[in-house]
Amino acid sequence: MARTKRYAVLSILLAAALMISVPSWAQGISARLASDTYKAGAVISVEGTIPPGEDLYMTIAAQDTFANVETDGPHETKTLKADGEKFGFTAQTRIPILYYVLTNRPDVFGEVVKKKFGGPSFMSGLYSTTMFKLAEYDNLSAEAKEALGPIDTAEQWRFFKYAHEKKFGINTITKEQTKVGKITIFSRSVLTDYDKSGNYWDEGTSINLDKSTGKFLASFDSFRHTQPGKSFDVFVNGEKIGSYTMEGKGFWLSTAYRYMNPLWIIIGAILVGAYFSMIGAAGGMLMAAYQVMIVQTSSPVGINAANVLRPSNVALTLFSPLGSFYRYAVVERRVAWPVGLSFGVGILIGSIWLGKYATAVLPMAAYKEWLAVLVVIMGIRTLYELSPQVMEKRKNIKAMVQKFNKEVAAAKAEGRAAEMGKIEPVKSGLTNYRFKFWGEEFTINPLLFGILGLAIGVVSRSFGIGGGFLLVPAMTTLGALPMYVAVPISLIGTCFSSIGSFIGYIINGYWPDLWLFIAIIVGGFVGGMLGSRLQKLFSEVVLKWILAITLFFLFFRFFKIEIWI
Repeated sequence: MARTKRYAVLSILLAAALMISVPSWAQGISARLASDTYKAGAVISVEGTIPPGEDLYMTIAAQDTFANVETDGPHETKTLKADGEKFGFTAQTRIPILYYVLTNRPDVFGEVVKKKFGGPSFMSGLYSTTMFKLAEYDNLSAEAKEALGPIDTAEQWRFFKYAHEKKFGINTITKEQTKVGKITIFSRSVLTDYDKSGNYWDEGTSINLDKSTGKFLASFDSFRHTQPGKSFDVFVNGEKIGSYTMEGKGFWLSTAYRYMNPLWIIIGAILVGAYFSMIGAAGGMLMAAYQVMIVQTSSPVGINAANVLRPSNVALTLFSPLGSFYRYAVVERRVAWPVGLSFGVGILIGSIWLGKYATAVLPMAAYKEWLAVLVVIMGIRTLYELSPQVMEKRKNIKAMVQKFNKEVAAAKAEGRAAEMGKIEPVKSGLTNYRFKFWGEEFTINPLLFGILGLAIGVVSRSFGIGGGFLLVPAMTTLGALPMYVAVPISLIGTCFSSIGSFIGYIINGYWPDLWLFIAIIVGGFVGGMLGSRLQKLFSEVVLKWILAITLFFLFFRFFKIEIWI
């Protein structure tokens, strides 16, 4: 009898211990997923019951996790190590690559704060919005910590916070961007009912909870670009209730980490390539803008998106000039070879050798802003070149313009295509190259533009562009060359810079997405062929106006004055 009593006492004590070890709010949970498979971007729905009177904390975590030690990128290894020391996580700290908390009490995990963004680095921001800022781990309640599922340490929470709130973390690890217009603010983390909050990041999220009965129905829009085959675990108030797998939805770009029909990439590359081959500038910048805004090029987890975007950009700045070069060089013979080759050699050295040292020393934000100042000065100077007093001084360009306009008028009257003037060399030298174009003589210094090529090579390596946006205005303002001569020279230079930049990326282990690269090659080549024909439809004055407008556009981009959002 005594032994029976002892067993009874032990049983009661054991039951009590178990009751203490399991939080009261985690008992009596019953929930189920609407499905165990979903298409990427579909609505994920969970229905169930929690203890009456309790709040809902539903965690959705990708089974795939990432730690900084896993990245192969030299730039990422260096940056993530420095950021880890600053924000409090290590190279071994591991978090799910996608992770969300759906709750009726988002205030338990953080708060809505004001966010300034846009504009140059010396300003606090030109625009205002709001974002959800996660609380520090020590400020989370015991209830909140127990609901986090696979994140159960302070280091993991700090890494998660970094990956969702810092630009480098979002572009390297999370891959899901919450934007205002075209500007990334943060990545979704804690979500609540959109009808109640009205916050833009909660759009697509619904949470219906009857606290009197504990019944709930929660749903949210999954990430449109979730990699096919990825599985997620679902936890309700700390208890795992099931898993689901995401299926693909569209053509998956495995390195660009996006669903995108390559046909749209080809169309974009044709448009950009035609524009680029027509004015010899901004092809790389415009293709980068197209990738960011339309394609939304990303990268595999652990590699920063810029290191996939830049190598793929090179396809445009290399193959678009090749598409137009046959007409410029062979059919119309208006390539100033000594200047083009001198510039090309300079830019090749700058992009392969000097670029890696300069970008390691110069802060990228300040680097872009100095370029912004430079391009706006060039834009103003380009417009100044169109003034009557300057045109009067440059009699050779004025005479050339008159001859070209006369030829265009005659071609229209006779129903034929206008013919372009050819370059006729007069004297070739390292520092003095003279030639005739439309019967007018021009002089330029090839060595000077070779030195300029070194500087432009650094720029092209940094941004994955050709550098024509610096060269063309330099040739038309400093070199006093007409646009019809400056553009073919610029295209030679961009070919060299593209080769140099691509070699530099490959040496460092950064490869473009194969399908994205092929699509840009096809579109860029076709666009180049179109651009070389379109150029003859525009006068020197119109081409310079187009160039000036492009330079002002780049000024806004470099200074992050996104006027179109």
